[in-house]
Amino acid sequence: MLRNTFAHLPKLGFETETRLWESGAASWDHVLAEPKRFRYGTATRKSVVDGLHESQEKLDQGEHQYFAKGLGLKEAWRAFPEFRSKVAYVDIETDGGRSGDAITVVGLYDGENFEAFVRGDNLESFRDRISCFSMIVTFFGSGFDVPMLQKRFRDVKFDQIHLDLCPTLRRLGFRGGLKSIEKQVGIARVEETEGLTGFDAIKLWNRYLRNRDEGALETLIAYNREDVVNLEFLAELAYKGLKEQVYDAAIARNAPIA
Repeated sequence: MLRNTFAHLPKLGFETETRLWESGAASWDHVLAEPKRFRYGTATRKSVVDGLHESQEKLDQGEHQYFAKGLGLKEAWRAFPEFRSKVAYVDIETDGGRSGDAITVVGLYDGENFEAFVRGDNLESFRDRISCFSMIVTFFGSGFDVPMLQKRFRDVKFDQIHLDLCPTLRRLGFRGGLKSIEKQVGIARVEETEGLTGFDAIKLWNRYLRNRDEGALETLIAYNREDVVNLEFLAELAYKGLKEQVYDAAIARNAPIA
């Protein structure tokens, strides 16, 4: 979808992008092959051609910062397939506070392996681990997780493309929190963590902290693990649904009638 995207270019809005798709400019290659064929709204032909050459170069180099800026939070979903090999699914747990020191666990899933970064153990190593990724996927991370991580790790830029599934899935009609949406799409949690909430996560941490209850910590980490692992399925769902809604529908309007 990223190679079909034009709205990240300066002065080229979503309406112009849709008209480009409908007029046969299905991808960057189509425009670059016949730049005089299409209209670009308030953008100049030269700026579009130059911008697409730059986009190809940045994508080939894996320079995610360019697309993070151009796509913004709303359209970050478009970059999911191209950057999927460097995606970190992230979720945090806290002790209920609002400072960076409130973070108790950071869960990170890379599509294959889950890692838990725990306060008092290995939490500091998260700053180096997250630097390996070009894209992060969260649920309401723009409103909670990332701001909290920025408070805790002030020397980390967090300049990745950020796919926040909360507002993204809302565009497809999904409402409610993560657990509610999981149930709507048929995701079941294991018996150990079924029904647990963020408030339970705070209580589990306090049990561990007061009594060194390793079982409480294990349950907390298991709860966090399901949070991040389930994000992958939801990201796939969001990408497929929005691609059909935004891009495929426009391309279909350009298809010849049989």
